[in-house]
Amino acid sequence: MPEAGSREEGRGPAGGYGAAEPRRSGRRGPSVVLGVSAGIAAYKACELLRLLTESGHHVRVVPTGEALRFVGEPTWAALSGNPVATGVWDSVHEVPHVRIGQGADLVVVAPATADVLARAACGLADDLLTNTLLTARCPVVFAPAMHTEMWEHPATRANVATLRRRGAIVIEPAVGRLTGADTGRGRLPDPGEIFEVCRRVLSGRRADLTGLRLVVSAGGTREAVDPVRFLGNRSSGLQGYALARTAVARGAQVTLVAANVTLPDPAGATLVRVESALELRDAVLEAVKESDAVVMAAAVADFRPAARSGSKIKKSSAEPEPIPLVKNPDILAELGERRREGNAPCPRVIVGFAAETDDVLANGRAKLARKGCDLLVVNQVGEGLAFGTPDNAAVVLGAEGERVEIPRGPKEDLADVVWDLVARRLA
Repeated sequence: MPEAGSREEGRGPAGGYGAAEPRRSGRRGPSVVLGVSAGIAAYKACELLRLLTESGHHVRVVPTGEALRFVGEPTWAALSGNPVATGVWDSVHEVPHVRIGQGADLVVVAPATADVLARAACGLADDLLTNTLLTARCPVVFAPAMHTEMWEHPATRANVATLRRRGAIVIEPAVGRLTGADTGRGRLPDPGEIFEVCRRVLSGRRADLTGLRLVVSAGGTREAVDPVRFLGNRSSGLQGYALARTAVARGAQVTLVAANVTLPDPAGATLVRVESALELRDAVLEAVKESDAVVMAAAVADFRPAARSGSKIKKSSAEPEPIPLVKNPDILAELGERRREGNAPCPRVIVGFAAETDDVLANGRAKLARKGCDLLVVNQVGEGLAFGTPDNAAVVLGAEGERVEIPRGPKEDLADVVWDLVARRLA
């Protein structure tokens, strides 16, 4: 079988789930097939359907027969504006078991139960959804939802690995409340985040990061002064989350170390929440043990109070006592040093971020030389720039003298350029 991302007459890998650019039909928007399998999370797919249709996509819902026990056919038909069928014998003259998959620009299965993942991996075709999956030559996204034990079972893990090898994007499920009182990994990701993955896949990006394990840090650390006060910065985590989201859409397995971020969890990323620089260091060093690349997009405090007050510092008439500071560890430099010494597991590609207000490029080049990373994303920050905004601009400096300018645009676009450069080095 050809590798993921190869093409056969512009239609993706033969016999697999292609990463070819979406094929446009005569319709105004892309044609999306929304597969729905029989899980309690099926009701959440209604929100995903709404997001797809309201953004101009032509959506055909293909549920399994058992999925209709959770959400009925009239609901899917009314929300999509298209007929709904589960078997291959409906409207036989239109050959739906072949035509639906052939005409799709994207197939997304949400929720994808353990049963559907198994049938897809084995190439079974016993209903309309599995027939559609076999005939699709467009990108295919699975959003699994099931109990933790089912997700962690060796059979399910093997089926997921098989689908990923064929070029399908299988999003890692979220951690949270499951059916009944159970809690754990297996929850369907937020429909809005699944939609973002679909949107990025439909942009035409290949699943060129499939099989890679990537680590991203995001947000801004907080260093406690007392139980209510801290030293912090203005980072919102938007750029780091954009890096995680775009990497998932390109097939990677992503660990996101997030410092004090209140954004929705990116679908498919394993989230590790931290607060301080020391906590972020520990989480990153643990995550990179089995990673191929790390992108340090978090704004890490350079200093922390030498001592934390156990109670709130009271205001008095006297001038406040100075707060002694000590240096925080330089995590990016430590990663570079570990790789040079070769005495600890370290990713092959290390990417840093430099937020500068003055002499942006000069400071960026000096930082690149000090840190020992492969790439440094240098951006100017200040009022209305970078922090908390939906857009960003940057210059990426390479250790070999490379310089790539990224014009101002959505943070997802900057993220894609960074991953392009990372993928080139990993290749």
